[in-house]
Amino acid sequence: MEPVLELDRVSKHFPGHKAVDQLNLTLLDGEFFCLLGPSGCGKTTTLRLIAGFEEPTDGEIRLRGQAISRLKPYQRNINTVFQSYALFPHLTVRANIEFGMRYRGNPARNALEKTVEMLQLGDKIDRLPAQLSGGERQRVALARSLVLEPDVLLLDEPLSALDPNLRKQVRGELKDLQRRTGITFLFITHDQEEALSMSDRLAVMNQGKIEQTGTPQDVYLKPSTRFAATFLGPMNWVNSTGIRPESTRVAPAPPGDDVRTMPAQVEDSIFLGNCVHVKARLVTGEPFVAEVPRTMPRFMPGDRVHLWWEPSDELHLPPQ
Repeated sequence: MEPVLELDRVSKHFPGHKAVDQLNLTLLDGEFFCLLGPSGCGKTTTLRLIAGFEEPTDGEIRLRGQAISRLKPYQRNINTVFQSYALFPHLTVRANIEFGMRYRGNPARNALEKTVEMLQLGDKIDRLPAQLSGGERQRVALARSLVLEPDVLLLDEPLSALDPNLRKQVRGELKDLQRRTGITFLFITHDQEEALSMSDRLAVMNQGKIEQTGTPQDVYLKPSTRFAATFLGPMNWVNSTGIRPESTRVAPAPPGDDVRTMPAQVEDSIFLGNCVHVKARLVTGEPFVAEVPRTMPRFMPGDRVHLWWEPSDELHLPPQ
């Protein structure tokens, strides 16, 4: 796949604060890319720079090889789906979708019918936003952006307003939609599960910089920094060695010499449906969590146990 969007040493400085610091990022044509990081890491500022709502202090942004850093938002073939959806409450679904077409001068009127059908909005076309569910309003916001056939679609935490069950459903719908349209999606999120389940590639962002970029499997299984390892999921640390809870097992006695073992005392055992989280504390005082099958005998607070794992499951990362 060819690069569609490139950020070359892009920085954005506000008074007393570097929101984005010498950021390098490349998105490939037709991929679902997630920019993942905690609140305040600079990911929304990065989105605003790409969309044209902010101008970089330094660096260059290129769309299909063309420098766009100084172009107005409407001059870029980039669209944004906002967290609040930003629908016009007094306009019908049809009028909301058509709004951008008028201002971009898009002549492909058949694109409206195609997009409405793809997002299953045909029977909602004459309703107002207040007459729609949260998921339906999100689909209208997506339709308004996709009807213009942008090179890149930016999505700023679009699932945060949905309830947990609907979020899981919409995640699958978004991924399927991206595959069908072939449009590059840049999805901004602080939710690790969203990023891991939806993206072709992701980048972990921290303090205005990219910590690591790669496939979800590579970044989760082979993190290059301690921050990336911890932000993508729970991690147990013994000095500079990291063990994921799902790689940790619990036994009343050491299982053998070919595995790593640590004596510990159980503090809590939490049933989560598909598994059980055993919270324990090592004799050295460090907390440790093991994710074990629900079919295992239940460990109780106060039980003295041995935590064990395979050496191949260890991650060796120095403190930051």
